[in-house]
Parts: sequence; C-alpha cells; structure tokens
Amino acid sequence: MYGRTRDAYRYSLFGVLLVILGVFLIWPIALTVFQGFVDDEGGLTLRYFFGDGVGVLRDPLYRAGLINAFLIAVCTTTLCLVVTLPMSVIAARYSFRGKAAITSLVLVPLILPPFVGAIGLQALLGRFGAINTVLMNLGLVDADGPGIDFLGGAVGGRFWAVVVMEALHLYPILYLNITAALANLDPSLDEAAQNLGASRLRRFWKCTFPLILPGVFAGATIVFIWSFTELGTPLMFEYKTVTPVQVFYGLQEIESNPRPYALVVVMLIAAVGLYLLGKFAFGGRAYAMQSKATAAVSEQRLTGWKGFAALAFFVGVTLLAVLPHLGVVFSSVAVDGSWYRSILPGEFTLSHYQGALTHELAMTSVANSLLYAGAAMVLCVILGLAIAYLTVRCKVKGGWLLDALGMLPLAVPGLVMAFGYVAMSLQWPFPQLAGWLQDGVADGNPGSVWYSLGSLFALRGGAPNPLVFLIVAYTIRRLPYILRSASAGLEQTSGDLEEAALNLGASPMTAIRRVVVPLILANLIAGGILVFSFAMLEVSDSLILAEKEPHYPITKAIWTLFNRLGDGPYIASAMGVWGMALLTVTLVGASVLMGKKLGAIFRV
Repeated sequence: MYGRTRDAYRYSLFGVLLVILGVFLIWPIALTVFQGFVDDEGGLTLRYFFGDGVGVLRDPLYRAGLINAFLIAVCTTTLCLVVTLPMSVIAARYSFRGKAAITSLVLVPLILPPFVGAIGLQALLGRFGAINTVLMNLGLVDADGPGIDFLGGAVGGRFWAVVVMEALHLYPILYLNITAALANLDPSLDEAAQNLGASRLRRFWKCTFPLILPGVFAGATIVFIWSFTELGTPLMFEYKTVTPVQVFYGLQEIESNPRPYALVVVMLIAAVGLYLLGKFAFGGRAYAMQSKATAAVSEQRLTGWKGFAALAFFVGVTLLAVLPHLGVVFSSVAVDGSWYRSILPGEFTLSHYQGALTHELAMTSVANSLLYAGAAMVLCVILGLAIAYLTVRCKVKGGWLLDALGMLPLAVPGLVMAFGYVAMSLQWPFPQLAGWLQDGVADGNPGSVWYSLGSLFALRGGAPNPLVFLIVAYTIRRLPYILRSASAGLEQTSGDLEEAALNLGASPMTAIRRVVVPLILANLIAGGILVFSFAMLEVSDSLILAEKEPHYPITKAIWTLFNRLGDGPYIASAMGVWGMALLTVTLVGASVLMGKKLGAIFRV
C-alpha cells in the first residue's frame, strides 16, 4: 500500500514536470516553427521559405547570412579543435613543472561573454589601437598612416574577428570533454599498438582518436551550435550579414511579417540537423568502439626543453584568450581619449567605475539581473533536482524523456528559444490577460497595481515587462547545468540512507530534504552558481526579450551603453569587468566543488 502511494507521488511529479517542460520548452519552439509556415489567412505555406520576393532562402541577403553563420561555426569549431586536441593530450598523458597551476587556468576564457570581450578586441585591433601602434613602433606600418584595418577590408576582418573571439571563449568546452574522454581510455590499447611498431602519431589517429570521438563530438556540438547562433559577438563587431543579427533586427516587424520566424526555423533545422547527422554518422560508430579502461593511465614526466615547451604552449594559448579581457580592463580604467596611438592608455582613472555605480541604466540593470538570475537559480535547483531524482534514484518509466527534455536546451539555439518566448507572448491567453487587467480592471491607469500585473504578460506593445519571461527563459536555458550536477551527485551516493529514513516513517519529501539534499549539496551549489553566473550574463534572451530600459538586464545595458557617445563605452567596459569578476569567482567555486565532473555539464 505504501509502495503504491509512493509511486503515485512520483508519477504525479513526473506528470507535473512534463507539463512544465512542455509549456515552457516545447511550446515556444513549436510556436516559432508553426509561425514560419502560416500565411495571412491562417493556412500552411512554404512561401516564406521559397516564395518569390518573400522567401528567406531565395533572398540573397538572407542566404549570405546563413552561409556566413555556418562558416563562422565551422571555422570556430575547427580552430577550437586545433587548439584543444594537443592541449588535452598533453594534459592527460604528461606531467611537467607548473602543470597544476596552468591547467587550472583553462576555464579563464569562460569568465567573460565574447560579446563583451569584443570591446577589448576592438581597442586592440582598431586602426589606432595597441596592435597597430606596436607595428608602427617596429617600422612595419607607416607611423603617419591610419594603420591596418584589421576589422574590415577585403579579407573579411569582422568575420575573422568574430571567429577568433568565439574560439578563444569556447575552446575550454572542447578541452573539458576531450580530457575527460582521454582519462577513460584503456592504456593497454596504446601499448599494444606501440608493441606492433606503430608510431606515436599513427597510434593517436588510429587508436586514440576513434575512441575519444564521443567526447570530441560532445564538445564540438556545443561549440558549433553556440557559435552558429551567437548573437552578441557579431552584433558588437557590427557584422550584420549573419543570420542571428538579421533575426535580431527582424524583431521590429515580427507582428506583421512572418519572415523572421521563417529565418529562425531555418536556423533551428540547420542546428538540430547537423547535430543529428553528427550523432548518427560519428557518435554511434565511436560509441561502438569505446572500451572501458582496465588500468590507470600513467603520466610521463617531461623535463628540460620538452617540459618548457609544454608549459609555454598552455601559457601562450591562455594569454591569447585573456588578451581581449585585458583590453576590456584597460578600457575601463582609461581616461577618455588617452588610449589612442599607444600600446597602453596614457592616463588611468577609476571614474568609469564610479560612473557605473551612479549611472541610472547601469545600476538598474545590475539590480534587474540579480533578480532575474537569482529567481532562475532557485527554480533551476528545484526542477533539476526533481528530474535527476526521478531519473537516477527512482528510475521511473519514461525517465529518459525527462532527462532528454532537460538537456534539450543545450542543443536548441538560445536565439530560437528567445524568439519562441516572444511568439508565446503574442498568443492566447497572454494578450487577452494583459488587456483585461490593464484596460478592464485597471481602467487604463498606468499607476495601478493591476496595470503593472498585466504588463507581466506582454513583451511587446506600450507597457511590456519581461520579468516573468526572462526568469523562465533563464531557467530553461540553464537547466542542463543543474540537471547534470544533481545527476552526478545522485550517481555517486548510495540510496541506502534514504531508504532507511523512509522505513523509519519519514515522508518522501522529508527524506529528500534531510538526507538526499545534504549528501549532494556540493553538486547543487556548483550547478546553482553556474546557473546564476551564466544567467547574469545571458545574451540572446536579454537582448531580445527586454524592450524598455527600466527592465534591461546587465548584458543589454552593456550593449546599449557601448553604442552611446561619450563615456558610454568606458562604463560598458567597467560593467564587463564586474561580469568577469563574477564569473571568475563562480567558475572557480564550481571547479573546486565538482573537479573533473565539471566537464559533464557541457555535454549534450
């Protein structure tokens, strides 16, 4: 009897979670897809994809945007692989002086969104920036000329700036996945190939690489989808012929023109299709070849010039990744106009930080982001723990579906999710509820509490308030982090103590609260702080869902300030440094709490 009651509670929770994910994950995606296929009369059509004059796939500008987005993703992923494959092999197979310190800095590039790092990169690569000044001092560039146009010109400077900025930000995700895959290999396979006379390079490509392909694919998938749909970086570089930026500007006509929906559908199909292609073409074959380790991998000690070369490689990559961040720091402390034709700013000041503390938009955005991210973190912990508990500990029938839905946001572009929430706000019952509360109950009085409540159901129009939609968007987008953290914790702990508590008469909720949660508290904290920090600096949802300045999150405030004249870019840089400091603390904390398990968070 008690067992049937407990099962009833579990499957009731299972149903509630399915409804939540169905409404706030599947419905927005479905709405976006549906709107791309609906004509003015409500019928289904393909004219917005292939029609003359309106089809996005027949418009040369939109086709160029898709091609550029695809090329950015390919080049970014390739560059990340070129960097991380040797890094991962060195980290997994060899030890050298300074290894512990330098490998702990691998996560440094994740401490700042690339769209903020673009501020520093522009200061470094501008016609009168630091790099051109160095070249002028060396006599390689005419000192009286305008300098090299790194961010423009015929060679596609803005394109490569976006690629480099995203690669320097995303390579740690690939590194974490490949390193984890290498750690699980059986060294006897490599030894057998060596005994048969295979060279070191042949052993890697014929034995090691096929076995770590699942890890390579897991990380490459995240990097590819992330860079394919990244909005902030090309927006900051004013690289407009790319699909995410075209979608962003298409929001201005979303209520009257379905073409932006069609463009988002094309992006979604491309991202998911490429993921599935890789999954079945490479992932399945690689998993079939995977073997479990039967012996511990012994690290070889590198000394002399080999050890120095390994250390120098890690240091060089890290310095390159940190360089844009240093540019942001210097921009935040440079006196207006003092960083011109000089390697470093000529004068320094802390007034921009003071300005950020007193600027109305800056302070309001920080308070908003704290509210949005804090609420999202609480909701993520509740949802992630519930899903992990049902799938790992209870092993309910259909639990795989919950786990798959919980991880789906990693494979679905953030831009698609943000567009889905906009579409959701324009569908029944949201406009009707907003109208009823604002015009009916509040009688059109903007000062009424009911009028403000009605604003929570609107993302467009005269009085939108994105509070609810941003919290929901942040929660769903970052749910995979807490889900994987909680699942890892539950897999590492025994259920005997919980069963003992239940046998002694404790209710399921009491057993979870008093036994389960304390046992996996470190995992929940690690996942929670990752959710909070990445939600604080979320880009796509923030730029698209927040329309009015009083509701801006910190990332949209940075973008707005950067595009203003005067001290706007300097205040934006100061706010970027705050964000960098926040992510530094949170990622270091998460790394300490989760160790090597941190890489599992960034796997589809």
